[in-house]
Amino acid sequence: MHGPKRALDSRIDQLHVSAYTVPTDFPESDGTLQWDKTTIVIVEPSAAGRRGLGYTYADTSVATLIHSKLRDVVIGCDAMNVPETFLRMLRSLRNLGRPGIVSMAISAVDIALWDLKAKILDLPLTRLLGAVRDSIAIYASGGFTSYSDEQLRDQLGGWADRGFSMMKMKIGREPGRDLHRVRVARKAVGDHAALFVDANGAYSRKQALAFARRFQQEFDVRWFEEPVSSDDLEGLRLIRNDGPPGMDIAAGEYGYDPFYFRRMLDAEAVDILQADATRCGGVTGFIDVDAQCLARPIPLSAHTAPSIHMHLCCVARAARNLEYFHDHQRIERIFFDGFVEPHNGFLRPSLSRHGLGLELRRSDIQKFAA
Repeated sequence: MHGPKRALDSRIDQLHVSAYTVPTDFPESDGTLQWDKTTIVIVEPSAAGRRGLGYTYADTSVATLIHSKLRDVVIGCDAMNVPETFLRMLRSLRNLGRPGIVSMAISAVDIALWDLKAKILDLPLTRLLGAVRDSIAIYASGGFTSYSDEQLRDQLGGWADRGFSMMKMKIGREPGRDLHRVRVARKAVGDHAALFVDANGAYSRKQALAFARRFQQEFDVRWFEEPVSSDDLEGLRLIRNDGPPGMDIAAGEYGYDPFYFRRMLDAEAVDILQADATRCGGVTGFIDVDAQCLARPIPLSAHTAPSIHMHLCCVARAARNLEYFHDHQRIERIFFDGFVEPHNGFLRPSLSRHGLGLELRRSDIQKFAA
């Protein structure tokens, strides 16, 4: 007879963090910000002979925070008990303030821990968490305000040619040109594609309301993201209530904790709530947001980081779509083996790979090391 099976030692024995800065392929801007590079912070915990992977798009200071504050908190924790480790991280950083880089640091580690647990159990992350769908609709996102009309036309028209049925562009930097730019975009994508706009909080309330009516009436724009600042909940509610029928008001990508999302939902500020697992607490935090959306009910949309969010949106019951952001899909294609290409406007996680299904291309990315 065989003796009793020895329990697996799933204590976390290492946690490695690194940061990489990748230049954009062209200078980029939206209604309120300009940038020419993006930094990705990558976390790799180890346990039971397996290595997890998680990441956030942030600043190199997030990597410093993880190494100096969270590494010692996480090492020794049970990789099977991710929510417990999440609470330990949260408590350890209490005096630093949760929103911002603290939440991004926790998010990256939490994502990596869920990936590690799934790998230890030889499961895809969607199988570990329990999927409600096998794929999720995506909308292509770019159309930066720094683009010329020709660049805007080529990018959005190219997406339409690839089978995307939903596309989003940036507006708000030069309000006097916004109607023209949306007209260019509509011609590029054709009459049947869903066209979204994102002002990143650049407009005043009445300015946003006036643009909303014209965008919808003249160009059939169906999604208006952050027409005013996402902190202006009364302004968002005004535009949601008084704006044109058939246009959804979306916001929420800057949520870092459950209380932010509760305030936005209590204010009835949005038709669609956005959340970003790389900011709002990782897998653990994103699942919490899904529960809040189900209780309203309000649809949930995932903000960027498609290689993470395609898994979570197959798990989240309130999920409607996710953002296939130009910068992030470009970085993830460079950085990760296992990157999933979209098909006819959908992303479908592989069930043949464990965890997030990603492996870091270490030799290819050293030139980007921050």
